Amino acid sequence: MNRPLRSGIRAYIGLGSNLADPVSQVRSGFTALARITQSHVEACSSLYRTAPVGRQDQPDFINAVCRLRTTLAPAVLMRTLLEIEQIHGRVREGERGGPRTLDLDLLLYGGQTIQTAELTVPHPRLHERAFVLYPLFELEPALLVPGHGTVRQLLEDCSGQPVQKLDERAE
Repeated sequence: MNRPLRSGIRAYIGLGSNLADPVSQVRSGFTALARITQSHVEACSSLYRTAPVGRQDQPDFINAVCRLRTTLAPAVLMRTLLEIEQIHGRVREGERGGPRTLDLDLLLYGGQTIQTAELTVPHPRLHERAFVLYPLFELEPALLVPGHGTVRQLLEDCSGQPVQKLDERAE
């Protein structure tokens, strides 16, 4: 595990899985994030069960968010997240929004807005997805999502999307 950093940027990583024991996949994702060099995981949310968004013919997802402090550039951090996904058996082929073993999204990188061919931060649909906003709210309700408002405000607009916080002891 990495030591706490005194400097660096706060980044928020969304984790999701609906294949191959999703609870274990997300917990393994927590461990993998803790091993990223030049980074330190400050906090991880509880696990949440959510129905799929978009494509409905797939199992429910387990989702969470981790806050980390990093000195990695955003593109390097994103490449690292993609490598972790690949190690966990993630295949990025076929229809978007399909089932996956582990999905890692760079949701926020400090207060920066980034738009490149490889990376968009804030994550393009973060502000409209309860499965991301609930765990973010747990970590930091007043967090500002650049261009959209605070997590607390955004969550109010997603109240119709069912999200179930898991009882950690029951899983």
